[in-house]
Amino acid sequence: MKERLLVSACLVGGNCKYSGGNNVLPAEKLAALRERYALVPVCPELMGGLSVPRSPCERRGGRVVNREGKDVTEAFGKGAALACELCGRFACGAALLKERSPSCGVGRVYDGTFSGRLVPGDGVTAEKLRGRGVRLCCESELEKLL
Repeated sequence: MKERLLVSACLVGGNCKYSGGNNVLPAEKLAALRERYALVPVCPELMGGLSVPRSPCERRGGRVVNREGKDVTEAFGKGAALACELCGRFACGAALLKERSPSCGVGRVYDGTFSGRLVPGDGVTAEKLRGRGVRLCCESELEKLL
C-alpha cells in the first residue's frame, strides 16, 4: 500500500485557485508523485466556505484579509481544521502545499499589503499541520518527496 500524501488540490489540477484556475504541477512531476504516493487533495479555502473565484487574500499578522479589507480568518481557520482532520484520517505523514498561499504557504507568505512582498511565515493550514508534526514541502521543494 502506498504512503498517503496530503496535497493542495490546485497542484493536482483542481480549479480552486482564487482566480478560478489551478497551479497544476508539470505532468512528469505529477506522474512521479502518483507513482510513489496515494494523493489526498485538499483545498482549505473551499473547505472553509470561500467561493471560486474569490478576492485574493493575504495573512496580516494572525488574521487573514481579502483585498477589500474583509477579515476572512474564520473561513481559513475552519478549512485548516478540516484539512488537518483529513490528514489524520488518512494517516498522511507529509503534505505538499502551494507556496506563498495564505492557507498553504510554507516558510514564506505575502505580507498582507497586497504589494507582492513576502515575509517569513506559514499559511494557516501549513501552520496547523506543522504543529501536528506533519512534514511540509512546497512545490519548489518537490524533489524532497521523490
